[in-house]
Amino acid sequence: MSASKKTRVAILISGRGSNMVSLIEASKVPGYPAEIVLVLSNRPEAGGLAHAAAQGIPARAIDHKAYASRERFDAALDAALRAAEIDLVCLAGFMRIFTPGFVEGWAGRMLNIHPSLLPLFKGTHTHAQALAAGVRLHGCTVHYVVPELDAGPIVAQAAVPVRAGDDPDSLAARVIVQEHRLYPAALALVAGGRARLEGERVVFSPEAARAEGALSSL
Repeated sequence: MSASKKTRVAILISGRGSNMVSLIEASKVPGYPAEIVLVLSNRPEAGGLAHAAAQGIPARAIDHKAYASRERFDAALDAALRAAEIDLVCLAGFMRIFTPGFVEGWAGRMLNIHPSLLPLFKGTHTHAQALAAGVRLHGCTVHYVVPELDAGPIVAQAAVPVRAGDDPDSLAARVIVQEHRLYPAALALVAGGRARLEGERVVFSPEAARAEGALSSL
């Protein structure tokens, strides 16, 4: 696949961007169907901005504190994404809730990774939620973003066992290893056209069936 045909991806971060790093590294592999062309953060101090810039990727902050309303911040974000001719947005630890209008404007073109096996444990503190619930499996989910928080159609999931003696930190450490594998693989499916939205479900092309099964069993 030529570079000109690759899906143009922007990554949104609020912190160090460890999932951003995994996506950037994956995009360097020959034949990967997406290129990371922009990194934006709502926090000027986000450590991931320096990493992206060091990789030669345009990276800048749009400080949410500089805007009087959520709508105005989202409008500035939208303008930056459209100016860069972005095809697909990947949220990677972006700690802002979007307005419905922004989400609708990028419907079917925005992915997120969430640290639980959705629909279980939406929101924050997911590892503590999992431990409190006593589940034996926990994990992460890549899904399309919809106006309802952590409720969009699921692209891929990966599970880890919950072990005796786990605390939120030890469980988080095991989950994030899978996040770093799952997100690049799921982005490849979407950017390569092998996974697409049909209504409220994600469907896979026949040649992606084995990849889907592999992602489900990571």
